[in-house]
Amino acid sequence: MEEQNLQEAKYEVEEIRELTESTYVVRLNRNGLEFRAGQHITLGPLNEVESREYSIYSGEQDAFLDVLVKEVDDGNISKKLKRVKKGDVLNFDGPVGYFTLNDEDIQSKRFIFIGSGTGIAPFHSFVKSYPGLDYTLLHGVRYAYEAYDRQDYDPERYVLCTSRDENGDFHGRVTEYVRKNIYDANALYYLCGNINMIYEVFDLLKLKGVPANHLHAEVYF
Repeated sequence: MEEQNLQEAKYEVEEIRELTESTYVVRLNRNGLEFRAGQHITLGPLNEVESREYSIYSGEQDAFLDVLVKEVDDGNISKKLKRVKKGDVLNFDGPVGYFTLNDEDIQSKRFIFIGSGTGIAPFHSFVKSYPGLDYTLLHGVRYAYEAYDRQDYDPERYVLCTSRDENGDFHGRVTEYVRKNIYDANALYYLCGNINMIYEVFDLLKLKGVPANHLHAEVYF
């Protein structure tokens, strides 16, 4: 689709899919939009000034465009997006961002993805986009029911870290899991989520001998 037509395209809601009481997926028509897994878009209610950035949750080959949204108590946009209906048009901008994988690395490198909460979104897009990707995914949440779309990941490559129940693969914060486990210093590490988690894991990985240029991060909150 030509750039001019993309700019004029209307992005309509196709579906709202609830994952938990507070977390849901907004599915939009794609309109031929091109993006790289790991990029984000900006969404908001039509004719309103306020909007918010969300990592793309769907894969590069999917016919639709998904974003993963966590409804927060003081989050104006997250509450309004949960109330949209099929056919509603949203304010849309993007995609933008450089939290992406190098084409050559996809074929030759091992990846460690570390996410907290909805920070798993870009990793979901990576896994959906690149079949055969050599990855391990560490997902830190409070409760096991927050393992969003766990079935989409290779169970041998997915580690659920739960801090408030013992129903995950590891009982404790994802930072504790990193502290207790040593990974290949040659792997590439991608972190997304809470800024405090990212700082702590960065420090832990550097102490384990991971080079700084092997560390990549996208801060959610």
